[in-house]
Amino acid sequence: MTDVILETRHLTKEFKGFTAVNDVNLQVQRGHIHALIGPNGAGKTTCFNLLTKFLVPTSGQILFNGRDITSARPAQIARIGVIRSFQISAVFPHLTVLENVRIGLQRELGTSFHFWRSERSLARLNERALQLLAEVDLGGFADTLTIDLPYGRKRALEIATTLAMEPEMMLLDEPTQGMGHEDVHRVTELIKKVSAGRTILMVEHNMNVVSGICDRISVLQRGAVLAEGTYAEVSKNPQVMEAYMGTAGAALEGAH
Repeated sequence: MTDVILETRHLTKEFKGFTAVNDVNLQVQRGHIHALIGPNGAGKTTCFNLLTKFLVPTSGQILFNGRDITSARPAQIARIGVIRSFQISAVFPHLTVLENVRIGLQRELGTSFHFWRSERSLARLNERALQLLAEVDLGGFADTLTIDLPYGRKRALEIATTLAMEPEMMLLDEPTQGMGHEDVHRVTELIKKVSAGRTILMVEHNMNVVSGICDRISVLQRGAVLAEGTYAEVSKNPQVMEAYMGTAGAALEGAH
């Protein structure tokens, strides 16, 4: 029996007569890097918003570790270990890189997000924060103001702050969007590295990234699952190639 960490059953979301997510049955295996791909408007981000409870499903169920979390609130989802990083870099620009990671770690102290706590009570988090920064190759940037970080490094910082929350499962929304080739490579390697002992579900447009690191892929089109399987299986599927007609179709073919 395969070990499913996250499952959706007939997940559906309608907006005033428009069905954005249509009867989606997903099964994400524990320890896998699983990608949600599809043309623009396929329902990928809506699906993410349903999984992290920023949207309430019209119908269907969401299960995490076999437990029904369909009616859980976003904070409860985070507490049980499902942590999401956003499409737009979600870090505090006027804090240092170290301070950003430390905010993610404050949960352990029980001080929650008390920015006014004494520096001393937070200092004990520095060692763990520095370990996390080393893990994402930001060790040399600890004292840098976040606003001064290059874009790709900001995404690495966001992954470090996500790791600080000790996720069992990470949801990454377009982690390489807007990046140059070098940054894409760095962040891809980083995702591979931090996936050890965790499960990752990601929305991603870059087919080279998807083909390089994903164990399984679900293709969405018009809110429904069009195909599912390994990259090799999905990229040969005629319906998928048709959905990605033109340049994206060529990208799907060429990303090996």
